[in-house]
Amino acid sequence: MLAAGRRSIGERVVVFAAPGRGGAAFVAGWKVGGAVERNRAKRVMRAGWSQLKHAAVEDLDVVVVARSGIRGVGSAEVARELADLLRAAVGR
Repeated sequence: MLAAGRRSIGERVVVFAAPGRGGAAFVAGWKVGGAVERNRAKRVMRAGWSQLKHAAVEDLDVVVVARSGIRGVGSAEVARELADLLRAAVGR
């Protein structure tokens, strides 16, 4: 995924996109915070993804990685950033 795909870096998340079956994965590392903060970050990313899933490209596998800026942010803000980053990653 990392070698074959394209990366777009945002303030709250990093998006990796590569040709695939249309799957999505959400990752939050220890830099985001403790277990509670990491789980909340993943919930927010999944909620943001579900808001724009209909606009997502079906032939791409996407990995969304939380950055420390995601703390205290709602899913609507993450959805806006995801849409922009996904557009940049696929070159549209």
